[in-house]
Formats: sequence, structure tokens, C-alpha cells
Amino acid sequence: MTPAPSKQTEMEREAQSSQSSEAAAKAVLLEECEEQFGLLQKLQNEIILADTEANDDQSNEAVNRLIAITSELEQWQEMEPKLLTTSPEVLLAVGKEELQRLNNQLKMVLSCSQAKLDAQKKILKREQTWQAEKKEALNAVCEKITRLQRENEKSEHSVLQDMKRKINNLKDYHSSLMEMLSDMLAEHFPLPDPQGNGTKKKRAAAYDAEINLISLSEIIERLTNKSLETPHDPYVTTDDTFWPPYTEMLLRNGIATRHPEDCSKIRLENFF
Repeated sequence: MTPAPSKQTEMEREAQSSQSSEAAAKAVLLEECEEQFGLLQKLQNEIILADTEANDDQSNEAVNRLIAITSELEQWQEMEPKLLTTSPEVLLAVGKEELQRLNNQLKMVLSCSQAKLDAQKKILKREQTWQAEKKEALNAVCEKITRLQRENEKSEHSVLQDMKRKINNLKDYHSSLMEMLSDMLAEHFPLPDPQGNGTKKKRAAAYDAEINLISLSEIIERLTNKSLETPHDPYVTTDDTFWPPYTEMLLRNGIATRHPEDCSKIRLENFF
């Protein structure tokens, strides 16, 4: 009793038979194609020979050829195309080959489309990032514009009033400083006693009561005002109202300086 053939052996036989049938079908199809190609060459040769034969009545020949070609065209249009072969094996082999070729083309198209899609995704991501950055910059600019508009909504009157208030505060602060300076100078640098009462040094510095001396604070104020009002001519002429010890003290301490040509004139030293 012989053993039954295995499934693998049967599959190999079926594959071999399928390959042989496909090869035979291709051979048959090639033969039919060669026959049709030979017929096509024969017709082409006849057309070439017909063109080389000259005819005296070329116009009539052209008309006859046009009529013949027109009637042939109508026949071809009415004719239904038929397959070169009706063999199922040939049609199956040709169909399988065409489907494989089409499948390969579609795979290539799919690969190209996927690559283009990936590139477009990268571009889209980059554009979205750029859009987000531009949106943030636009929001920042809009906020700044809104803030500036709110600040500019203040009227000129309010700005003027604010400036006046600041000037008044500065004047008040300056007045308070001048008062403090005057009080300090009056306390530590008083005017001399016209009667000469007190110590020996004070009696030596006593002055005529008829002369109306000005205080050290007023001397400094005159020098300051003269420097600010007429900086081109900042010198102040000293007279009997300027007590000489105070004038000499200002000169020795570098607060004031004399005129290079007139010793009776002094000016406030430049501190800048």
C-alpha cells in the first residue's frame, strides 16, 4: 500500500502547473501580437507604395482617398473591439501581470504622497508656531497701545495742573530750605552788637549803629540771585552794609571770590 502524497507536494505541483500554464499563455499572446504587428506592417507598406505611385489626376485621387478613408473610419467606429484571445489562462496571466504593475505604481504613489504629507505636516507645525508668536507680539502691542491711549486721555489741563503742583511743591521745599539756612546763619553768625557789649573780641568788632548792616544770609542770597539772574556779570559791589568779617570769611572759605580788577566786587564761586 503506497502512502498518500503530502500537502506540500501537492502545492508544489500546483505551482509548477500554474507557472507552465502562464508561460504557455504568454507565448500564445506573443504569437497573436506578432501576427497583428505583421498585418499592421503589411498595411503600412501598401500605404507607402500607394503614395509613391504618381497619377496625372492628383486632385481626383485625393478626393477618392478621402472618401475611402472616411468610409474606413466609419467602419472602425461601428466595429466593436474584440480581444486578441479568449483563452482564460492567457487573460488570467495578463490580468495578474497588469494588476501587479498597477499595484507597484500605486505603492510608489502612496509613498510619494506620504512623504509630501509629512512635509506638509512639518510646514503646518512651523506655520502654527510662527502664528502663535505673531499673535503674542500682536497682543503685546495692542496692550501697549491701549495703555498709551488711556494715558493720553488725560487732558492738557490736568497735565498743567500737575506741573503747577510740582512747581509749587518745589518752591515750598526751596523756601523751607532757605528758612532753615537763615535760621542757622542767624543763630551761628549774628550781626555785631553796635554798643560793643560782651567779650573783648566782640567789642573790637563793634560797628557804628547808624550803618544798617545786612545779615550773612542776605549776603549769600544776593550773591546767589546775581549769579542766576546775570551769569555774564555775577559780581556784587560791596558797600558799608556788608560787614567786613563776614565778607572776609566767605572769601577765605572759598565761597566767594573777588573781582580781578576791582577789589570792592565779589561773586559767588562756581561749584560746578
